[in-house]
Amino acid sequence: MSEFTAELERAVQWYPGHMVRAMRRIGEYLKLIDVVLETIDARAPASDANPMLDALIGTRARLRVLTHEDNANPHVTARWLTHFAARGIETIAVEGRNQQSVGRVGAALARIAAERRGMSRAIVVGLPNSGKSSIINGLLRRAAARTEDRAGVTRQLQWFRLSPTLELMDTPGILVPKIASKESQWKLALIGAVPRERYDPQEVAYNFAGWSRARSGGSTVVPDLETFAATRGFMRRGGEIDAHNAAQAYVKAFNDGVFGRISLEEPNDRDEDA
Repeated sequence: MSEFTAELERAVQWYPGHMVRAMRRIGEYLKLIDVVLETIDARAPASDANPMLDALIGTRARLRVLTHEDNANPHVTARWLTHFAARGIETIAVEGRNQQSVGRVGAALARIAAERRGMSRAIVVGLPNSGKSSIINGLLRRAAARTEDRAGVTRQLQWFRLSPTLELMDTPGILVPKIASKESQWKLALIGAVPRERYDPQEVAYNFAGWSRARSGGSTVVPDLETFAATRGFMRRGGEIDAHNAAQAYVKAFNDGVFGRISLEEPNDRDEDA
């Protein structure tokens, strides 16, 4: 049994069933693939990467796309681009819903395909809600792949023809078999990589607000949940806050950019060689 197969078998214990099946099929389809396009949320590039892909990709051409660039701190994103470049991974930061921005991904794919003779096949992989479908729609210039601001929308493998010599496969978003730390857990939940029914939004909001205070030296950068609830009118009779609904709105506000362009991770936060 290979290391990848062993990891996948352990993952069956908690993975949603469609993710297990999709990861197995990706391993099979990669035998036919020339280029791997990996989408990673620019706000959490360390937590949002899937380490299981490294063993699968091998020596194939690889293009890493940092999505949600418009919601991430641009200075931190620039450091991530330098970080990945130093490790030999071609990386582009894009705003998934901006056609001109996505066009840079298309140009890079076309260049890679031109280096090969005949038909080239690329595959798009990434965690749930990492922006895969938005990238595909931008490349095709039409709404071919379904997009929603929640995890687990794409469930099937789909092929798209980008040009006479380049085909592209979309895949379901696949969570890592084991989320290494509690910090990564709340970060992935906050950016929408974890299905909503699998986390407590109040816990995520409290962790994010605490992280923000710690990073700012104690001064308030983003509101805590109580302040947010009072400001937005999430109050019950007697002055008690409606914490659950407030927390759901809080997570949405983060993803809508209400709190500004925030990156949750930097390259020097930990030794990350992915």
